[in-house]
Amino acid sequence: MKKICFKVKFITLVLVVFSLGSQAQGTSSKTELVKGWHLLDKEKDGVYGISLENAYNFLQQKNLKSKRVLVAVIDSGVDTLQEDLVHVLWTNPGEIPGNGIDDDHNGYVDDVHGWNFIGGKDGRNVKDDSQEEGRIYYKYKSEFDVKKIRLDTMSAESRDHYNMWLKSKKKIMGDGSEEGVDLFMLKRVVSACIKSDSILQHAMGKSEYTGHELESFEPKDMESRTAKSVLLYLFQDFHIMDMTNTAFISDFTEQAEHEEKKVEIKEKAPEDYRGEIVQDNENDITDSIYGNNDIMATDPMHGTHVSGIIGAERNNDIGINGIADNIRIMMIRAVPNGDEHDKDIAVAIRYAVDNGARVINMSFGKNLSPQKSWVDDAVRYAESKNVLLIHAAGNEGENIDTTDNFPNPTYKNSRQTAKNWITVGASSDPKAEEGFKSYTASFSNYGKKEVNVFAPGTRIYSTLPGGNKYGNLDGTSMAAPVVTGVAALIMEYFPNLTAAEVKYCIEKSAYMPVAKAKKPGTEGEMVPLSELGSGGILNAYGAVKMAYAMSEPKKKELPKSTLQKEKD
Repeated sequence: MKKICFKVKFITLVLVVFSLGSQAQGTSSKTELVKGWHLLDKEKDGVYGISLENAYNFLQQKNLKSKRVLVAVIDSGVDTLQEDLVHVLWTNPGEIPGNGIDDDHNGYVDDVHGWNFIGGKDGRNVKDDSQEEGRIYYKYKSEFDVKKIRLDTMSAESRDHYNMWLKSKKKIMGDGSEEGVDLFMLKRVVSACIKSDSILQHAMGKSEYTGHELESFEPKDMESRTAKSVLLYLFQDFHIMDMTNTAFISDFTEQAEHEEKKVEIKEKAPEDYRGEIVQDNENDITDSIYGNNDIMATDPMHGTHVSGIIGAERNNDIGINGIADNIRIMMIRAVPNGDEHDKDIAVAIRYAVDNGARVINMSFGKNLSPQKSWVDDAVRYAESKNVLLIHAAGNEGENIDTTDNFPNPTYKNSRQTAKNWITVGASSDPKAEEGFKSYTASFSNYGKKEVNVFAPGTRIYSTLPGGNKYGNLDGTSMAAPVVTGVAALIMEYFPNLTAAEVKYCIEKSAYMPVAKAKKPGTEGEMVPLSELGSGGILNAYGAVKMAYAMSEPKKKELPKSTLQKEKD
């Protein structure tokens, strides 16, 4: 799973910080963005938000009433007790909670708020998993790691496996051009980070603190001053001032372990984390009744944050406002800390469709897809049931027109693409990333053909696990649910529109800034935004106006695009 994007560059920055030692003062100046900036309006508020208030004003002026929409979130899990989500979680009407009986006869016992496809019947859950390239490399190593390969004698399926194995080998072994992480230094950094946190916990008299609390803390000795300087610098540079020290240390340690596994995978096959716990037949897509109903499980931060963006309870005077005002969120846990398995994604999509979801958020992705045909079949099934799929483009700053990125809407061995699919890149605001200063996010993947629309993905403030906690996270994982929220909003007020029509409204009503954007993954190369995606930046106001026009009686054709140019 491609998690929050600060992890993409986290190791490099921490190494730099600790090479500076006590010189890191933790006084990195940042232009603050108001919490929830992604919902605001460019003309009124001066930031590249989605103009959500204008959208709601328009709906009210038209005296339109909403119809509840079910949104499925395929992710890492959700905190079912989060105060801003507890009232918007889907409750399966066919199940009697906690009775241990499959009341609705769908095969899943007590699937009250959704289902966990990476859990075991014994209650255990998969947290960590391997990368797909490691699984593929060792699966076919004995077959293809030989001196002579006769492609002309191979079946089409074997050639497909061979080409996929070559890609996995390159990913694991590299081509000699990559600079590896110094694991010895990395372990020292992790140890120093944990030590600094321990010092600060003692000095501050509390076991948990946020970046804001650390910033206001006045150390009384040099040891705690140095610890504050180093950790505060990191909190500020990654715009995670609302995150707690425990979440921060956990994520850093997790990423460090991931880097260590990347080195280990060159020498030995990855552990079968999933198989040992789930115990289904992973090679049989029809073996679909597995898992458990623990949708919170081991690490629900990512899924909790995503869910809040979409539909945190609005206007309740606590926490935040989500985008859609009349939805229920079904959590389907299928994404571990590591790469998701194709079978779990395919079965999760079908579960969502069969249980009434109208739109599915998918903030995950990977480089290889050994069972893409299973996922393709599930996407076709969703399309046949008029369900919209929304997928995050990824955080590597790469062109996914030419770089493998899965899942995707292009069907295997076919030129056909799914009509019910939106791929979302991350937009930003020049105030959000001091070192980049663009309305594109520095980390976002892009693609003139593959990316349909951009949506805010930097410093997105949303729900976190812990009951009443909130914080900022970055990533296309945050941009996708912004689009999902707007899609759900359209479906609420215009239930007659098809998934393809909702996609049309979102893509064609987006606005295109006049100024060129910085190309993600570069030092600042300037290009028109139209070179980075087929659509512009999401505009909720424009989308609902277009949906209204399409919903008028006797409308036979799609209206012309209103892809807007930003005013000078």
